[in-house]
Amino acid sequence: METIEAIKAFDALSQETRLQVLNLLANADVKAGMPAGEISEVLGVPQNTLSFHMAQLESSGLVRRRRQGRYIIYSINPNGMKDLLQYMLKNCVAKDAA
Repeated sequence: METIEAIKAFDALSQETRLQVLNLLANADVKAGMPAGEISEVLGVPQNTLSFHMAQLESSGLVRRRRQGRYIIYSINPNGMKDLLQYMLKNCVAKDAA
């Protein structure tokens, strides 16, 4: 992961609703994911507001979506999360602490 991509991911995570979404999806079945409507319901966030936040998370590479019939299903992007964690370990942790 390049620095600019890490900045985009950190920016996406710097907002409470998006962090809540990531936590919710991290605890959901990665393969099954969660429909946008269910995420909206669980978090008590209006669907139009959630749509904005999901676009930010998807753009950052931390979340992915797929269409299943008329539903949009969101899930964690394991590769995006792994890349961010590797970036942090490589660039944000003292060499002697790792």
